[in-house]
Amino acid sequence: AADISEASVHAWGQRHGVTRVVTDPASVIEDADIDIIDICTPNMVHTDLVVAALQAGKHVICEKPLAPKPDDIRRMIEARDRSGRLLMTAQHFRFEGTSKALKQEIDTGTLGNIYHARSWMLRRAALSPLPTFTLKQHSGGGACIDIGVHILDLTLWMMGNPQPAAVSGVSRRELVDRKGSFSSWSGQVLDCPFDVEDFGAAFVRFENGATLFLEVSWFLHHDALGEDMQLWLYGTEAGAHWPSCQLISTNYETKQFYKSQLQETRGGLEAHAQECVEFAQAVAEGAPSPVPAEQSLQVMTVLDALYRSQETGAEVRL
Repeated sequence: AADISEASVHAWGQRHGVTRVVTDPASVIEDADIDIIDICTPNMVHTDLVVAALQAGKHVICEKPLAPKPDDIRRMIEARDRSGRLLMTAQHFRFEGTSKALKQEIDTGTLGNIYHARSWMLRRAALSPLPTFTLKQHSGGGACIDIGVHILDLTLWMMGNPQPAAVSGVSRRELVDRKGSFSSWSGQVLDCPFDVEDFGAAFVRFENGATLFLEVSWFLHHDALGEDMQLWLYGTEAGAHWPSCQLISTNYETKQFYKSQLQETRGGLEAHAQECVEFAQAVAEGAPSPVPAEQSLQVMTVLDALYRSQETGAEVRL
């Protein structure tokens, strides 16, 4: 393990039984005995580390977002292609049993042509109160970058990753400056610098004609405690909801309404562990990356356009 904080990396090593801990990532990246590098740094320093690891001949799994800017992801893709190694974004919600079950069903054609989706990841008052999340110089953005990448990646994946064509969006600070609003998961109020958005929303058009409404927030006057993460998919043959894994359809001739429940795919591991196992399996078997960088490029192209739409007050064509 490598971390710029010597105290932190030694403490982490003791907790997990890792005896080789260093402060220089190059000594890990260049180690000939290492096959896979897992990058869990703040977002704004992902790119150089990913590129360096690929250039050293390593396979790379990198935390989301792969990078805050689309051009940085393109740099990673170029380095990946030159190296012939695998690159995966750690989008762990894809590895939930409910996600796998719904995706498998969608891929059979049950929904028909998916022409619209609604998705949101909303919190009433919850974020990680650390400068690496709350300062743009480290994170690249706020709620859209932190949790928006989760629900947007999951939605695009379920839709078959259509190519985005245009985005109209907003990103705003509305509630974070209220007294007592900025607190830790435990409810402890912390004094932490903050210069990113707490709310974002977008309307996305795709090249295939499909559309998407997206909403994300760390702070809302919202009913659900903790976190409300959902997506709805609407197709020509049926609709679907996640995470309930319900399929809904109507026979318009007989006026009959149908609702069915998919069984969750059970893998035995929680999603963060499962994504690591499946990446290692892909490396060992010479299989494709479980989360290709091109799909992460779509996610960040949409979110980057959302930010640009906020700046211009107009739809951004892609």
